[in-house]
Amino acid sequence: MAHPYVLLSAAVSLDGRLDDTGPERLLLSGPADFDRVDEVRAESDAILVGAGTLRADNPRLLVNSAERRAARVAAGRPEYPLKVTVSGTGDLDPAANFWSTGGEKIVYTSDQGAPAANRALRGLVDTGNVGGTGTGTGTDVVSVGSSLDWRAVLTHLHDVRGVRRLMVEGGGRVHTQLLQQGLADELQLALAPLVVGQPDAPRLFGPGEYPGGPRGRMRLIETRPVGDVVLMRYVPTAPGTGNAPSAADHRWLRLACELATECPPSRTAFSVGAVVVAADGTELARGYSRESDPVSHAEEAALAKIEPGDPRLPAATVYSSLEPCARRASRPAPCARLILDAGVRRVVTAWREPDTFVAAADGNGLLAGAGADVLVLPEYEDAAKAPNRHLDRHVDRHIDPCASGPANGVHWS
Repeated sequence: MAHPYVLLSAAVSLDGRLDDTGPERLLLSGPADFDRVDEVRAESDAILVGAGTLRADNPRLLVNSAERRAARVAAGRPEYPLKVTVSGTGDLDPAANFWSTGGEKIVYTSDQGAPAANRALRGLVDTGNVGGTGTGTGTDVVSVGSSLDWRAVLTHLHDVRGVRRLMVEGGGRVHTQLLQQGLADELQLALAPLVVGQPDAPRLFGPGEYPGGPRGRMRLIETRPVGDVVLMRYVPTAPGTGNAPSAADHRWLRLACELATECPPSRTAFSVGAVVVAADGTELARGYSRESDPVSHAEEAALAKIEPGDPRLPAATVYSSLEPCARRASRPAPCARLILDAGVRRVVTAWREPDTFVAAADGNGLLAGAGADVLVLPEYEDAAKAPNRHLDRHVDRHIDPCASGPANGVHWS
């Protein structure tokens, strides 16, 4: 299930508040940061806010710069990004600015909330608060099941609406849910030079369990002043759990595929990259094929750099660009066995091993049969294949008979 790149965008006070408790919205950013946000909007395919934010702040969610809108049109994109809101109950305000400005809109709701959402949209026609493009109100109502399922929302946006970059502007409940479920690829946080000081003022993130637990750390990728605020950009690092892929899983698997390009070339073995990551997002080790000697494998090279018995290994994840091997002639134990012997019980990979060197290889099956969670993200298969194009036409032509669904306890996402 492919998802858009999910960017959480927010401005907070020095004490972590999104707003104060007064009737008017507290403007935390200044002109320079508002212009930065406008640029981020223009770069996005869609902008999402929760229905509560529509009621509380009544945002328009527009690209204000005429030059940026013109650039979108010149690039063959709609003048405005798709505007998205979510409401499990379907409780929508027909008078909100959201409906009467910009281009197309979409509402995600539950089976129970869909009738209420449709009634609210009929109210748009009755009140004349109709804008945008498309038929009727220019707004689609999509139910994603018995409850508001974020993974279903993101999958629909990606697969049906073609959204590749999603900007999420709040509110705090939406940001909290996406971050807690490991679905946020990036956090852009503008820190404003003021203190709200009100205990009941809304916070950016609510209480609960977050990826990596209380020790999980994000990675800071940029910090810079924007007017009188400071912009900080963070990306998550804590792996997902079980068979549910997280944004960090995608990031680490991309790194494993990049490491595969560093392998010394060989015509008798695959080029593979691997990374071992602790539950809190700490990188424990990385490796690639033939890094240490002519027959070493990527997972073997990475695991050899970690002290045996490291207490972080049982909760760690191994990312490998190619399915760990189940049989090999050059070492007593294949990589799937080395992973299990190290205590690791979660593996994320991009590409099932073709029959180029070993017929009917099934390292994933060996891992899953021993109780490990194995997750295959086939959207990275091309990246995993790229350093191996020289080997054989079989690399390109091989079609895994299990690629259409789960097999041997392996989860395909």
